[in-house]
Parts: sequence; structure tokens; C-alpha cells
Amino acid sequence: MRCAVYIRVSTDKIEQKQSLENQRDLFIKYVSEKGWDLEKIYVDVESGTTDKREELQNLIADVKQNKYDVMLAKELSRFARNGGLSYELKDIAERHRVHIITLDNAVNTLEGNSSMFGLYAWMYEQESQRTSDRVKSSCQSRAEKGLFKGSVPPYGYSIANGKLLLREDKTPNVIKRIYREYISGKGFDRIAKDLYNDDVPSPSKVANKKNATNRWNGSSVRSILSNPNYTGDLVQGRTTTKSATSKIREVKKHDEYIVVPNMHPSIISKQDFETVQCLMKARRRKRPTHEVHLFTNTAYCADCGKSMHYKKNRNGYVCGEYNKLGAKACASHHVKEEQLKDIILHDIRKLMGNPESEKISKEINKKLDNAIKEREKTVSDLKKKISELKERKKKLLLNYYDDLINEDDYRMAYDATTEDINKSATRLRDLEEGISLENDEAKFQAMLKRTQNVMNLDELTPELLHRLIERIEIKADGSPRIFYKFSGPRLLKL
Repeated sequence: MRCAVYIRVSTDKIEQKQSLENQRDLFIKYVSEKGWDLEKIYVDVESGTTDKREELQNLIADVKQNKYDVMLAKELSRFARNGGLSYELKDIAERHRVHIITLDNAVNTLEGNSSMFGLYAWMYEQESQRTSDRVKSSCQSRAEKGLFKGSVPPYGYSIANGKLLLREDKTPNVIKRIYREYISGKGFDRIAKDLYNDDVPSPSKVANKKNATNRWNGSSVRSILSNPNYTGDLVQGRTTTKSATSKIREVKKHDEYIVVPNMHPSIISKQDFETVQCLMKARRRKRPTHEVHLFTNTAYCADCGKSMHYKKNRNGYVCGEYNKLGAKACASHHVKEEQLKDIILHDIRKLMGNPESEKISKEINKKLDNAIKEREKTVSDLKKKISELKERKKKLLLNYYDDLINEDDYRMAYDATTEDINKSATRLRDLEEGISLENDEAKFQAMLKRTQNVMNLDELTPELLHRLIERIEIKADGSPRIFYKFSGPRLLKL
């Protein structure tokens, strides 16, 4: 039995770290006594009400790839304190024939013990809801006392003892600039583009968020223009969640806000703030339905990977990143739509009418047969190697449990062996898939014959495009790289 263990603690406090170690020891003992293979331990330091846990998502992804036979947790609440998420995990496990076992024996699908699953899921969710209500009540009390209850202050401010203070840098002036430019007629996206090109630090950068960049978005500008805290009034409780298990925030009515006037230095006058709110309401318009062009969601920038945007005034496409943020973000990668159509049709006609196609196919098939024989031998060798590595992992676990090696040595050897197994398994999977692949050229010719029956190859229609082409990447000089569906990962060059 291939086992995956999931361990979750709510915080990184010392006592929680001890709990984490204790849980790990319990699982090692349990798996060893069963004689199963402990493949991987997933650890999250996060609330159980959210499904946005990195290691939980990694576990789910691995389960979907059929890497395990059993998922283990100390109790059901370690997986989730959310009834919906609990049932989602149960459904995923059932679809992929993976058993769920909790060490408190409340759930053990291997023994058919799953009848209490719903009751436990409901109990844990109710417990989380009571905790959430207590936290909300505490936050409301702090807000009514004029204390800022968030962990990240608004852009332009810092926090000291629950009070908002002006930052001693340029960010308060950035706020003034944003309001001034919006009143002068600039839109959200234009302001964001100018801030980015002027190297103004973004809100995520100032807040030191993980993976933060200096990229500004129109939504960030809109959020700043909508925040009444810049007038000096402390305005909190503008949004709320339906429940402890829902992360979707709802906007409250104005009369439900918690407002404490003149609690911190203002950056924007109340008059300017109201002017901006009126302007945003007046400028708000119903956007026309977006026109979908032929290469929408098919053409991408070869450098930054963003979608290409159609520009009517240029009769073609430009990089979406360039379109939003300018040349500092990426080059234009401009290509005309008609030019791209002609290139693809020429490519297809050339491949259709190649008189050497039959000869080429025979040569490729001969080489493919030889390659398959070599791959089959490599596959056999890899299977043997993986079996030996799994046996080594089992011995490592037993040696660690018997205190024959310390934890650091065990973890180092275990991780190295696991990495070796994963690399070998990945290579094995690629080779097995490669053996079963048909000849690319033959697949293409067959597809074209089917296509000719229903298509006119004088025109590149959306149906023909989507039948034959997976993705188009536009290089900086406007030339395309085309990935055909029939060729898998192989790139067919023009």
C-alpha cells in the first residue's frame, strides 16, 4: 500500500511545532506496523477552513495522478474544517480508489468505516464557525475603539499600536498623484501603466508580499480611489464573509460600516474623495460584448507568455503585457491577422501536397521501430530500478523507527531516494507514452483527409484552426511558432 500522510497545524508556534513532530512519529509507527510504503508526508501550517493550502493542493494533485492507495491524517479536521471541502476530498478519493484513514479511527474506508463521515464533517465546521464568530466580535470591538484591525495597512500608511501613521517615504504623494490624475481625466489602467513605467513601488511591493513585483493593475488603482480611510476617518467592516468556510467577501451597506472620524492623518480631502466617487459613478458604463477574433486564446507572446490582444487600428495582434504596461514590460510582438492566416494556410497546403510525404513517412516509421526497441529495454531497466529504490525506502523507514539512523540522515536519504524514484518514474512514463505514439506525419495526413471532407482550405476558419492547431507563439519580430495538435510536444517549424 502506497501511503500519503497529511499533517496540519494552525500556527508556527513552538507548541504547534511539537504537535507536528508528534504526528509525524505516530504515522511512521503506524505505517511501519502495517508494512506499508510511506511515500510522502505533506505538511501545512494553515487554517483548516480554507482549501488554499499549498501542500493540501499538492496532495490532491498527486492523488489525481494515482500515486497513492491510502491517505492518512490524525483526524478528519486535519484535512478540513469545511464540510464542502471534506466531501470534495471524499469524492476525489473515491474516484481515484484511494482510501482515507484517520488515526482516531473515526474514518477508515479500508475497513468500510465511513458512515460517520458526514457527522464529523458537520461537527468540525460548526466548531470553526463558533471560533469565527468570536474573532469577528473581537475585531468589531477593536474597530469601534478606533484601532485598525487589519494586518496590512492601506498603501501610504504604516501601523503603530493599532493606529495608522503616514509612511515616511513617497507613497503618500503617490496617493495624491493617483487622485489628481483620475480627476484630470485619466482612467484606472492608464494611471497603473504610468506608475509602472515610472518605477513607483506597487502596493504588494510596499507590503513585502511574497513574489511581489512593481507591476500596477487598474484594480489596484480603483481600490485606492475607493478607500475612504485616506480622508482621515477610520472606516472598517466594509466587507464580510458569509461563514467561516466561505472566503468570498460581500460588500456591506454604507450604514453598516464602522466609522470613527478623524483617527489618523489624512492624505486626501473629503471633498476630493467625494469628487472621485461621483466621477467613478458617472464614468461607469456598460462595456460592449468583447469581440472574439480568430486567434483569441490561441496566439501568445513567445517571450512573456501572455495572450496576444487584437488591436483594430493595427489590423492585428500585440502582446497583452505590452498593450497594458508598455515597452518596459515587453516588446509589441506585432503581427497582422491576415499575414498570420496566410502563413498557416501556406504551411498546411505545403504539407498536404508534398509528393515525398509517403517516402518520408516510411523512413520515419523505420526509425521509430528502432527507437521503440531501445525504449522497451530502457523501460525494463527503469522498472527494476524503481522496485529496488522502493525497497530501499522501506528499509530506511524501519532503520529510523529502530533508531539505527537519526532523523537528519533519514530525511536526507529518504528525500534523495524519493527524488530518484520520481525522476525514474517520470522518465518511465514518458518512454511508455512515446512507445505508443503513432507517426506524426501519418497522423497529420489522416487528419487532413478528414478535414478536407468538411473544410475549404482556401480559408482559415475557426473550426479548421481549432482542429489542427494547439497554440501559436509570436516572436519579437512578429514571426509565429506554430504547435500543431497532431505533433504533440514537437514543434513543426515553418
